[in-house]
Amino acid sequence: MKALLKTLTVLALSALALTAQAEQLTVMTSGGFTAAYTLLGPQYAQHSGDTLDTVLGPSMGKAPEAIPNRLARGEHADVVIMVGYALDDLIKQGKVDKASRVELADSRIGLVVKAGAAKPAIGTDAELKAVLLKAKSVAYSDSASGVYVEKELFKKLGMPAKGTMIERIPVAEQVAKGDYEVGLQQVAELLPVPGVTYVGKIPEDVQSVTRFAAGIPVNAEHPAQAKALLHYLASPEAQPVVQSTGLDSVSR
Repeated sequence: MKALLKTLTVLALSALALTAQAEQLTVMTSGGFTAAYTLLGPQYAQHSGDTLDTVLGPSMGKAPEAIPNRLARGEHADVVIMVGYALDDLIKQGKVDKASRVELADSRIGLVVKAGAAKPAIGTDAELKAVLLKAKSVAYSDSASGVYVEKELFKKLGMPAKGTMIERIPVAEQVAKGDYEVGLQQVAELLPVPGVTYVGKIPEDVQSVTRFAAGIPVNAEHPAQAKALLHYLASPEAQPVVQSTGLDSVSR
C-alpha cells in the first residue's frame, strides 16, 4: 500500500509539473513548517525539475521579515506557507487565491530548558503552572503560539502573565544562550535548535493547536508549478517526514 501511494503521488506530481516548463519558485515559509519543508523541498525539486528559492519569515507580527509585511512591500512569491488564520487574512485581502489553499499540518506548543538543566515535569496543568511560576524568565514567540501564551495560557493556568515575546529569533536559541530559563514555542520550531532540552508538549487541555496551510498569491508568476508543490507537501507520502519534525498530520 505504501509503495502504491508513493507511486500515485509521484505520478500525480509529474503530471502537474509537466503542465509547464520547470521554473524557479519563490516560497515564503514561516517557522512552524520550515523543518518539514526543508526536508521535503529537495525531494519535490528532484521529481519536478523546478528549483526553490526559499524566503523565511513569521506568519504575523511587526517584524519586516513577516510574510504579510513582505507581500505588502510588493515582494514576489509563488507559494506562501504559514499559520492558517494568517493565510485567511491574506485571502480576505485578495492577496492569495482562496481556491489554492491547502491544509498541511497541525502544530502544538512545547517547552524547552537549557541543555544540562533539570528536566521539569509538565504533564499536568499544576506541574506546568509550577514550572512557569518558578522560572526566573520565560520566553515565547511573536507568532501564533506566543500570542496564545500571552493572551490565553496564563489565564487558563490561573496565574499572572509573565515573560517576554521574542521577535523573529527562534525562542530556543535564546534559551540555549542562557538569556531565558524556559522557552515556549511550537514543537517543530524547538526541535531543530541545539543547546536546549526539549521537555515535551504542554497538557492537551491547555494546548493550542495551530493549523499550517499554504496558498498561491494572486500575482504568482508560476501558479501551475506552485500547485504541484502544494500537492506534494500535502500528500500521504510526505506525512512521515512531516511527523518526524514534530508536527501532526491533518485528519483527512
